[in-house]
Amino acid sequence: MPRAETPPIQTDLRQAVLTPLREQNAVRKAELTLALSETSDVATQASIADPGDIPGRPAQPVLVSHTSLKAKPLNTAEGRALLLHAIAHIELNAIDLALDVVWRFKGMPEDFYRDWVRIAKEEAKHFLLLQKHLVGMGFDYGDFPAHNSLWAMAERTRSDILARIGLVPRTMEARGLDASPGVKNKLVSVGDLAAGRILDIILEEEIGHVAAGNRWYRYVCKQRNLDPIATYRELITQYDAPKLKSPYNLEARRLAGFDDEELNYLAANGL
Repeated sequence: MPRAETPPIQTDLRQAVLTPLREQNAVRKAELTLALSETSDVATQASIADPGDIPGRPAQPVLVSHTSLKAKPLNTAEGRALLLHAIAHIELNAIDLALDVVWRFKGMPEDFYRDWVRIAKEEAKHFLLLQKHLVGMGFDYGDFPAHNSLWAMAERTRSDILARIGLVPRTMEARGLDASPGVKNKLVSVGDLAAGRILDIILEEEIGHVAAGNRWYRYVCKQRNLDPIATYRELITQYDAPKLKSPYNLEARRLAGFDDEELNYLAANGL
């Protein structure tokens, strides 16, 4: 029997995101996110109480330190599944990160909130594509341990919208732009063409996510009379953000709105 479609969630958009954000079942979280209506009203000035139980998380996977996660050879089904599971986990966290921005930070233009709901819905699509592929391989999300580094950054930046959008999309997600071509090539080289196609979809849409981060980061910098590049370097240090490592996908970063000054500095010095 086909699964019944989830009806669109029709309420104030900033309140509505709490439903998928609190959901513990990963697939259901993605489905509820896809049901959000980007045309709902947005109470931009509302202060929303922290529900205290976010993000909702399934019992599996077990969360461990990222240093304890070990890769396995990609010429085995388990090795490929382990890699794809890690990417699926990133996408699930990305759903929560986008939704969290919507309810947590008041006082931004309506388009800001609609942007992040759109991004959350695309992250949900990515997660479901990867989860379905894992199932086709005989695995599922939750079968392998995962880390909590992405949400840890959300916790560190929970009180400042500038830090959140400066460090999550512009740093954590931008690292994905750099890594994606190499990961795709490895999977395709061992015959997983379907995974390669999924990663193509993800890369194309993640460029848009990082572009939104760049756009709204510069918007907040302008509001606060801050220099975007100098401020970004300060945020990296203040919040102990991950250091970026080459090779950099400069073409994707340029498409995502990084300007030449920042790209030239990155290529010469890293961050």
